[in-house]
Amino acid sequence: MAQFTTSDGLDLFYTDEGEGLPLLCLPGFTRTTQDFQYVTPHLPPCRLIKMDYRGRGQSAFDPNWQNYDLLIEVRDVMELMDHLSLPSVAILGTSRGGLNAMGLAAAAPDRLIGAALNDVGPALDPAGLAGIMVYLGRRPAARSLAEAAMALPYVLKGFEDVPESRWMQEARTHFVETPDGLDITYDPHLRDAVEAGGEIPDLWPLFDALAGKPTCLIRGAGSDLLSAQTAQKMQDRRPDMIFAEVPKRGHVPFLDEPEAVAALCAWMEQMQ
Repeated sequence: MAQFTTSDGLDLFYTDEGEGLPLLCLPGFTRTTQDFQYVTPHLPPCRLIKMDYRGRGQSAFDPNWQNYDLLIEVRDVMELMDHLSLPSVAILGTSRGGLNAMGLAAAAPDRLIGAALNDVGPALDPAGLAGIMVYLGRRPAARSLAEAAMALPYVLKGFEDVPESRWMQEARTHFVETPDGLDITYDPHLRDAVEAGGEIPDLWPLFDALAGKPTCLIRGAGSDLLSAQTAQKMQDRRPDMIFAEVPKRGHVPFLDEPEAVAALCAWMEQMQ
């Protein structure tokens, strides 16, 4: 298990495998490096790096929950890059990871080669945000992984024709079995950070900071967080951006769908 220590003393988990283009995979808000378990076998050869944010997965929880913040997370990303002696990386970001990619583009443009955004943009649909708040920071009602696998298709809107085996794998990924039932894989104080955060600022300048860098957008056709209108506006501002819409998927696509794989491979080819 690889770890590095941040400037404020937290040990964060990461993996680093392969050679070539450094591709840093950043997961969703409550998620872990396992966000990328399905797409990894389909990616072209590269140096594949994955990180658990502070307070998630195998990284240390922050005693100061106010630090569960995009600015701090972007700083953590840059400190991981420094730890690995990487002047710049390409980022594949799922949801929150995409916001961090845009944040890095704005804060330190020379450190970002390009960005692939998985079902996220500079405008977040209130319906999707409300859906996240239903479960954020709370242990699931399901008492077993089997129960959780049965519930996930109803909790995660917009998904169709997903085999039971995939929902079971998702349950194993996002929950931990304990003698008292299932537990979450992240700090429950993430909810406090969101509730204390106030209104979301204008994020369009962060998206515009990606100008001139290879950019890819993947949207779940049934997404309740990234609207079709926002995706179209992003394409209007970046006509050179690779875009793929994944049918029968909500927030977020698994990334091993043919549409997602084709888009990511085309995006990575631009940076080889």
